[in-house]
Amino acid sequence: MKPIDSALLLLRIFFGLSLIAHGSNKFFGKGGLSGTTGWFASIGMKWPKWQARLAATTEIGAGSLLALGLATPLAAAGFIGLMIVAIVVAHRHNGFFVFRPGQGWEYCASIAVTAFTIGTIGAGKYSIDHLLHKDVSGWTGALIAGVLGIGGAITQLALSYRPAKK
Repeated sequence: MKPIDSALLLLRIFFGLSLIAHGSNKFFGKGGLSGTTGWFASIGMKWPKWQARLAATTEIGAGSLLALGLATPLAAAGFIGLMIVAIVVAHRHNGFFVFRPGQGWEYCASIAVTAFTIGTIGAGKYSIDHLLHKDVSGWTGALIAGVLGIGGAITQLALSYRPAKK
C-alpha cells in the first residue's frame, strides 16, 4: 500500500463529500432552492433559478465522481469551474483571506488548486478509474481538469453573470 494512494483516497472523499454537502444544502437546506435562487439573483446571475439548479447539480455530481474516483479529471474540472465562478461573483472583492467580512477568495482558490492537483496526479489505486483501467494522470489529467474547468467557468460567467452597475 503506497501512502500516496491512501492520501488521494482521503482527499477525494473529504472534498467530494464536502461538495456534495454544499450541493445538497442548495437544494434542501434552510432556504432550499428558492433561497439559493434569491441569493443568485442578488449577486447578478442572469437566470438565477437555472443557475441555482446547475450549481447544486454540479456540486453533487462532481463531488460524487471525485469521492468515487470516477472520471476524476472531469470531476476536478467541475470543482475548478465552480470555484472560479464563486471567486468572481462572490469573493474577489473581499480580499484574499477567508476570515475577512464577506469571505475572501482564499478558500475557493484552495479547493480549485486541490482539485487541479488531484486531476493531475490521478485518482490513485483506490478508485473506480483504477479498477476500470481508465486512470488518467499527468499532463493529460492536468489539461482535462484545467482547460474544462477554466473554460466552463469562463463560459458560465460570459453567458449568465450580469453584476449590478455601481
